[in-house]
Amino acid sequence: MALFSACLTASSAINVMRINVVTEIFLPDLCDAHGDALSVLEPIFSNFGGTESFGGPAVTVRCFEDNSRVAEQLSRPGHGQILVVDGGGSLRCALLGDNLARKGAENGWAGVLVYGCVRDVQVLAETPIGILALAPHPRRSVKRGSGELNVPVTFACVTIRPGAFVYADPNGVILSAEALVAGSEAASGKPPPG
Repeated sequence: MALFSACLTASSAINVMRINVVTEIFLPDLCDAHGDALSVLEPIFSNFGGTESFGGPAVTVRCFEDNSRVAEQLSRPGHGQILVVDGGGSLRCALLGDNLARKGAENGWAGVLVYGCVRDVQVLAETPIGILALAPHPRRSVKRGSGELNVPVTFACVTIRPGAFVYADPNGVILSAEALVAGSEAASGKPPPG
């Protein structure tokens, strides 16, 4: 099992904020080691980002077909956090596209987990940020300024609270109350594991 963190550096396509982020996670080993202390999200998400393994503390947004709060958060420094977006499971428009994903990568977000849709999937796949969502959709969301920030959100049979640790890799998505991987605790203010 190889668990490590690395520093992102500027690339020719995107200027990425230099922070420590988790770059390789192996969820089966974390599940074996931590068992019932973890929650496993239902396997309903597909990978759309340029980073397939990511983890960090959650910042939550609840919004429905309006990505105003998503845009606000990804415009701020992410410090290796995961933006968890409860879009109500809507399959009628995208809550994240290439511009916001690029902004998130530039601002040091480790990933975005969307209980809803994304668009510009060819560009998302080249963007150095983890992105999981239900499906692609070509239509953008509206911008009415609605939505809630840092509230508990429930989807995929799990409740995610702000500050909880979200980890994702090609095996799925898990949730932990504590940091499990060195490098994922940076934005939480909690000490590193073990």
